[in-house]
Amino acid sequence: MTSHPESAKASIGKPKKTYAHRKLMRFGRRFRSRIAGFQSRQSLIGDTPVLDRAHFPEFNVLEDNWRDVLDEVTEILKFRNQVPKFHEVSTDQKNISKGDEWRTFFLFGFGTKLARNCAKAPRTAAMLESIPNLQTAWFSILAPGAHIPAHKGVTKGIVTCHMGLIVPKDRENCWLRVEDEYCHWQEGKIFVFDDTREHEVTNDTDDERVVLLWHVDRPMKTPARLLHKFFVAGLKKSSFFKNPQKNMATFEDRFEQATRDAAETLEKMSIHD
Repeated sequence: MTSHPESAKASIGKPKKTYAHRKLMRFGRRFRSRIAGFQSRQSLIGDTPVLDRAHFPEFNVLEDNWRDVLDEVTEILKFRNQVPKFHEVSTDQKNISKGDEWRTFFLFGFGTKLARNCAKAPRTAAMLESIPNLQTAWFSILAPGAHIPAHKGVTKGIVTCHMGLIVPKDRENCWLRVEDEYCHWQEGKIFVFDDTREHEVTNDTDDERVVLLWHVDRPMKTPARLLHKFFVAGLKKSSFFKNPQKNMATFEDRFEQATRDAAETLEKMSIHD
């Protein structure tokens, strides 16, 4: 039986959501709703939309060496078109990531180190590895004029961190809103927020915005920490985790090939010279 080329092409990168996946997603929504209050009461860093950066002294290594991070992402951006869009990595994000607006270069995904991607940013990867309870980390690249609509994260057991690397000159028109609070990126500065609160991003400028984004476990008392570990373990056994993990490996291959081809081209040019 011969498959139709168009239908085969359409299925690439769009794994079907299994019954178990849909069931897990529904459970996740109920789980989040039921335990958010518990995690809030168990939090050791309060429960505000934007969290006090002083609670995370382990992030100082990144701020102190942010120019090293900038140097590495600048090299990666030379192959910008080979960096995947967020919805290509995680199809569950297609409601907030569309077109070419938002690209993501993963270094750590769902607790797994992407060794070849990290080799493109070794100093950044080493600093991230020094941070306790790291879950994910990537370079988040937002095109001029881009908008990420309002949405909420999955669990209060994780907090989201941003460090500005390339910030538009018109900084006031490039922002992250977390409920009623507005955050503006600054080069080499970190802010931390609770992404279970409604948040959105706008880059209403003519310039690209690039940040280092990572997630770490929220500091909580022991009962909430154990519950959070149970939830994350469940996610890692599901297609919600396995599909993006497979996609990350595919795009890691693609980026590696693009950089190898470029190096070979430069070598041939130097030989001819």
